[in-house]
Amino acid sequence: MIRLDGVAKRHGSQILYVDASMGVFTGEKIGLVGPNGSGKTTVFRLITREETPDEGLVVIDRGVTVGYFRQDVGEMRGRSVLAETLAGAGEVSALAAELKDLEEAMADPDRAEALGVTLEQAIDRFGEVQARFDELGGYDLEPRAQEILAGLGFAPEVIEGDVGKLSGGWKMRVALAQILLMRPDVLLLDEPTNHLDLESILWLEKFLGTYPGAIVMTSHDRELLNRLVTKIVAIDGGEMTSYSGNFDFYEQQREIAAQQQEAQYARQQAMLAKEEAFIARFQARASHAAQVQSRVKKLEKIERVEPPKRRRVVDFQMQKPPRSGDDVARLTGVCKRWGQRKIYDHFDFLVRRLERWCVLGVNGAGKSTLLKLVVGEASVDEGDVVVGASVKLGYFAQHAMDILDGSSTVLETLEAAYPRASGGSLRTVLGVFGFSGDDVEKKVSVLSGGEKARVVLARMLYDPPNFLVLDEPTNHLDMDTKDTLVKALASFEGTMLFVSHDRDFLARVSNRVLELTPDGPLEYGAGYAEYVAQSGREAPGMRA
Repeated sequence: MIRLDGVAKRHGSQILYVDASMGVFTGEKIGLVGPNGSGKTTVFRLITREETPDEGLVVIDRGVTVGYFRQDVGEMRGRSVLAETLAGAGEVSALAAELKDLEEAMADPDRAEALGVTLEQAIDRFGEVQARFDELGGYDLEPRAQEILAGLGFAPEVIEGDVGKLSGGWKMRVALAQILLMRPDVLLLDEPTNHLDLESILWLEKFLGTYPGAIVMTSHDRELLNRLVTKIVAIDGGEMTSYSGNFDFYEQQREIAAQQQEAQYARQQAMLAKEEAFIARFQARASHAAQVQSRVKKLEKIERVEPPKRRRVVDFQMQKPPRSGDDVARLTGVCKRWGQRKIYDHFDFLVRRLERWCVLGVNGAGKSTLLKLVVGEASVDEGDVVVGASVKLGYFAQHAMDILDGSSTVLETLEAAYPRASGGSLRTVLGVFGFSGDDVEKKVSVLSGGEKARVVLARMLYDPPNFLVLDEPTNHLDMDTKDTLVKALASFEGTMLFVSHDRDFLARVSNRVLELTPDGPLEYGAGYAEYVAQSGREAPGMRA
């Protein structure tokens, strides 16, 4: 369906690909992986003709339709959420609009004249458009749109509401709904789960699992890639390499290939050293001239094995935090309302030292509210919230990025927080969170949202508190940074209370689960994996 043959591409002085090739075939589900800046999004832009290769070809078979979900959504206003979704569904929405015009033209000669067609032309065209509209499933378009929007977490009243009133994250969901409703032959999905809650991710995973067309996607969600994709295309160092299997299989094969290349490289280096030592020892002796020349020619003809390219990942060893008291946070008889909506009604909850609580619940259940109550960013209507003795609290939320000083560099941000720390140690922790070399001199004002989140995490965890309260800490983190963070938090000798939609993060970090349900909170005395086994569900609000 789609082929990239011998493609070369550079952005300024940065070389993305050299003689790179990949193919997308009918029904394939492909995960596109690689470090930040390796050119994953550029692959999508080449396929959609938004960019052209410097060399090579991008070939799309005749008649193949492509839908592209990207991270930047256009302007959305002036329509309901449902109308906006229907309007963005590609060819089928254009046909629906044309059918409406033709129906009016057949009923009103003045309307036909305004459209520049005769009645006979309108009738003929109506038959053609109607047949294509029916072929594309146009007559069940609105029910499908409602089903997709509900799956992505939209309440019925929101679906009928003004799309312009939605936040950026919810507009991203509308953009995703438009692409899914379009049903193209090839879906290009650039980080489709970034703004989704756990229930919506699970719904999307099921939807894509039965999708008849081809899918090419980037994602930092390891579990999604493991369950959905059947092929990985890895982009690194100017090359594209295809692996048959899911993400875990790709990692295993990449490690095996790296070990084999290391062994081959080591064997060749040992052989070269031996030959070069012989040449150096005997090159001045006439009696060995023939042997020396023979070995020199042999070395000249040898194809040198390249040392393996290993991605540099720095493990982060968090310092041991000071010991807190045994009771870290206690909520007693807490009542909380937002407007007319009751969030908590005489809620009791205790967090004890070394517990790592993940909080689960559908949108509006009160997950982030609980975190805000504990850290003091929200107040209770009734009851008490008490933080225990010797508790040093660290809070990460998405709004934490907004209070960074845009005029400071990344390094200066940490230096201001830790004036006595050595520059080397601060650079090390920044390297863990993806800021290496000159990146530490970037102004905060030019950073993306994900980069700002990494700065906040680096600043918090350099000298960790003994009670971490984290609201979606892995949003926008790449796979390597996320893995480093998970390893560090899994061995963290403190207490945690957190919300996350990342199943890998939930399973590897949590040792307690608090599920917020309409019937009241449920506590599980083990981690997320045990919660799934006990409850039989991966999220409280599993959507059909």
